[in-house]
Amino acid sequence: MNVIVANTQQSQLSSLDIDIIKSISGVYEAGEIVEMFKSFFYSKMILDVTAIKHYNDLKTYELLISGLDPEKIIFLLPEGSNLCTSNFLSHLIKLGIYNFTTNLNGIKYLLKKPNTIKDVEHIVKMSGIEDSTELNTTVATVATKVESGSTIIGVKNITEHAGATTFIYMLKKELAIVYGQDKVVAIEIDKNDFQLFNDKNMVSCKQNEIGNIISQYNNADIILIDLNGSVDDSFCGEVLCLIEPSTLKLNKAVRRNRNCFSKLVGKKVVLNQSLLLNNDVVDFESEAAIKVFYNLPPLDERKRNAIINDFLTKLGLFNKNTKNNSNKIFGLFRR
Repeated sequence: MNVIVANTQQSQLSSLDIDIIKSISGVYEAGEIVEMFKSFFYSKMILDVTAIKHYNDLKTYELLISGLDPEKIIFLLPEGSNLCTSNFLSHLIKLGIYNFTTNLNGIKYLLKKPNTIKDVEHIVKMSGIEDSTELNTTVATVATKVESGSTIIGVKNITEHAGATTFIYMLKKELAIVYGQDKVVAIEIDKNDFQLFNDKNMVSCKQNEIGNIISQYNNADIILIDLNGSVDDSFCGEVLCLIEPSTLKLNKAVRRNRNCFSKLVGKKVVLNQSLLLNNDVVDFESEAAIKVFYNLPPLDERKRNAIINDFLTKLGLFNKNTKNNSNKIFGLFRR
């Protein structure tokens, strides 16, 4: 069964011949729509975007998919509006939104055959915002650039002590080998753990200093940021959400915030220090109602790990031919 959220395009949607379990009409904040439907079971949502306040603002869509699965939403756009441009649509695609149309026939088609990245990559090519090969590699894409031209990737612990600090250190080591030592920088917010690695390109700062620190490293190709408890990650092109999937850590996270996993829908979730096998990961995804981007086992940070190389390849920062001489253990784990 499907749901419809309508506003100015309600008359068009009223003639849509599909099974409907719920239909609402009006103008709502993105957060209100999330609250109404995050625990509501439905097959697809047909969303007239004019029903969302500030529907011309990309941050509205970011908020929407932070609580709802974008794969279950078909976005009905006003035909001829500035939303129907390759530039705006490319930004939606970068958020992981692939199903949009301006008419009923498009809705019917997407109900039967939802778009994948392959179906919409031509829009990205038209806009020139991002190279389509890189987009295919990263799926939701990690290559959002700040003005300096750096790729900024935030890392956030979702469960307590999920290993963001060491994880960033291992990423930086592999990236520096390929990009160059001074082309990869790591920054931590409101902590001083990085100083223990004795690396001049791993620095610490306060939350209110992050903008200035980023600008100081405007020649870096990649900036990794340990977000720690920071609620502001707007300066990041992508955020990796780390979960240590032990029973103790998971239960602690849920007890602290019972909606902690629902906020991860559409995010890049990485299981870190994980002993889960393939079938265990599938069960975890089902129970938590989220998708896992990568499943990382416990690793020795003192050694080079081929699985880190594989992770960076999937993230789009390495190509498949990037050389790595460490043992090929990553084939044993789900990616």
